Amino acid sequence: MVHSRNIWVDDMAGFGHGPSVPAEKEDAAISARNARYGLWLFAIYFACYAAFVAINAFWPDMMSVTVAGISLAVVLGMVLILAAFALALVYAWLCRAGDQS
Repeated sequence: MVHSRNIWVDDMAGFGHGPSVPAEKEDAAISARNARYGLWLFAIYFACYAAFVAINAFWPDMMSVTVAGISLAVVLGMVLILAAFALALVYAWLCRAGDQS
């Protein structure tokens, strides 16, 4: 006789239950809007990163310039990291602002 339940997990306290919260309702229009926001912000970041790579590839001498005692390559690298973080915050704000209605 085959049992359909796992007695080792189902009988343990707290492990035999379903999700603790009900599933969220997903609106196709909101998901599509959020995807568009994500693609636009990705395009912005991609353009910034492509410019950084182009400068490194075609004008490498420019990266040896120092700004406040730090090479331009390090400064631009940190700017890219901060820009990624800022764009992530913008994305979260844009997605959240649209869900308030």
